[in-house]
Amino acid sequence: MSYIRFEKTLMTNLQEALPKEILRTNRSGAYSSSSILDCNTRKFHGLLVTPVPQLDGENHVLLSSLDETVIQHGAEFNLGLHRYAGGTYSPNGHKYAREFTWEKVPTTIYRVGGVLLKKEKVFQHFHNRVLIRYTLLDAHSVTTLRLRPFLAFRRANELTHENSALNRDYKVIDNGISTCLYDGYPTLYMQTDTHAEYIFQPNWYKGIEYQQDLWLGYAYSEDLYVPGYFEFNIKKGESIIFSAGLEEVDTTTLKDTFDEEVEVHKPRENFIQCLTNAAHQFHNKHDNEHYVIAGYPWFKSRARDTFLSLPGLTLAIGEVENFKKAMATAEKALDDLIEGRPISVDIQEMDAPDIPLWAIWCLQQYARLYNRQEAMEIYGNLVGRLVKYIIEGKPKNLKLHDNGLLYSDGRQYPVTWMNSMLNGAPVVPRTGYIVEFNALWYNALIFYSQILESKGNDIESIEIIRLAEKAGSAFKETFVNEYGYLFDYVDENETSWLVRPNMLIATSLENTPLTLTERKHIFDICTKELRTPKGMRSLSPKSSGYNPIYAGGPQQRDAAYHQGTVWPWLLGFYLETCMKIYKHSGLSFADRCLVGLEEEMFYHSLGTLPELFDGNPPFSGRGASSFAMNVAAILRVNKLMSKYYNY
Repeated sequence: MSYIRFEKTLMTNLQEALPKEILRTNRSGAYSSSSILDCNTRKFHGLLVTPVPQLDGENHVLLSSLDETVIQHGAEFNLGLHRYAGGTYSPNGHKYAREFTWEKVPTTIYRVGGVLLKKEKVFQHFHNRVLIRYTLLDAHSVTTLRLRPFLAFRRANELTHENSALNRDYKVIDNGISTCLYDGYPTLYMQTDTHAEYIFQPNWYKGIEYQQDLWLGYAYSEDLYVPGYFEFNIKKGESIIFSAGLEEVDTTTLKDTFDEEVEVHKPRENFIQCLTNAAHQFHNKHDNEHYVIAGYPWFKSRARDTFLSLPGLTLAIGEVENFKKAMATAEKALDDLIEGRPISVDIQEMDAPDIPLWAIWCLQQYARLYNRQEAMEIYGNLVGRLVKYIIEGKPKNLKLHDNGLLYSDGRQYPVTWMNSMLNGAPVVPRTGYIVEFNALWYNALIFYSQILESKGNDIESIEIIRLAEKAGSAFKETFVNEYGYLFDYVDENETSWLVRPNMLIATSLENTPLTLTERKHIFDICTKELRTPKGMRSLSPKSSGYNPIYAGGPQQRDAAYHQGTVWPWLLGFYLETCMKIYKHSGLSFADRCLVGLEEEMFYHSLGTLPELFDGNPPFSGRGASSFAMNVAAILRVNKLMSKYYNY
């Protein structure tokens, strides 16, 4: 029995089925996403969503959805489902759904009278093409299948409406048609691997609504254009493949292509296999560069997310070459940063002050998770350049003070991962000596001193160790407070006593100035005030400003973003701390901490983890449907835990 599986009872219940989403990516920036009923609930959903470089490089929804109609004895049974004004759903195709499974590819079984139809979907790797295979498992008489494409041709974060600028022209091609609705867009090719009659029947379907956008306070209603439909007979036991992509294909190759795509997909038979599959979806290769997408459906490649995610997405699952490829691209950005040049690759937010610190941490994970000597040989020079870049005072808004600590001004603009803004100001104005910045700095100095020592450069190594000792001493004097936890930040006129999870980064690092006793006190406080079944709260419920529910309009959500909401990626640092303190005896506790996240494989975007959760029960999932840092953190800590199991 498949690990991810839903039966008729759930499939026919819209309240239960519609929040469950499917995401497939092609590792080239495009994706395919919808609910398990193929009823789009976000404007970002679509069967084929792809970047359009000639317009703006942003993702655009070309093929929004595809309605299937089963025809027997002249009677039509439409399997599609759309929400219209007033919350009305039509044509209610969900009532024919009998089963959804996702072992290698998403598969839905429909029953219409004596007809049993199987639908399987793949998104072709490195090609902007979605393939759907229909197999007639059972039928007692002649069966006709009709496919009706709903086209959008608009940016993924916008909506379209009936207009006179749309181009209705199309061309007949091999077993299908090609069309382009607006100037500047690529041509969409829709084909089948068997002869299908195409009926030109242009029409606008008006007032289609997206439930998730409605709830979030965004524009949520649009009109979609249907140019016509494809129709063909299908026999019992026969399979027919529909293709939609940006290039015309030889339709005789579609069967083999589909089979090859199914074969390369790894099964989803347990929690870690699901996350491993999810990890692959964040890779993005274009223009000979290898990027990490921060999340779907709306994020791009961001520097901090890249360095925090890369070890878990690659090294933790044995994919060292993918680490090297992504780091080769990131190293170009770091080199530009160090040399003061414009960033030459497409990684956003490279100028954030903590980027060099997270980059060093990322490279250190290569040593911890794969090969220490090789890490020093391959990346030692880069680590040294980054450390010297900081010492020389070159980073924007990151200054090394005489006490050995790093200072950053975050009063006017956020400088850490807690970066939400409201009314032009940071919601969380972390400023001055920031706890994770300086923990990462101490760790970086010790790591660099070890690299120097391995190369026989003892004189410089001693100098770096002296700086680390100064920074370590100042760290404890500055951040350790009388209640046994760490201040979140300390500025000239302000000290943050708020209990936040950033201190866990300091307790988890390979090199920390904190004693075992100090780390245990911090761990205990975080356990009592921050831990939830879904990860770590961004703020303790006992602290002022606690705002745990990420709901309402954009301003309400921005105000809550880091004020009590739960972030699973922080659980990685929490459990890493647990392993350092308790070693083997902490494994059973760590396993229990992951149970709440394993449950999420069957909610939201199936088989992956969403961006964040509410800080109070029932800890509802929120934000982006799939988030790289969360997936990566659990894979990384699972790898670290496995070393204790195998000891």
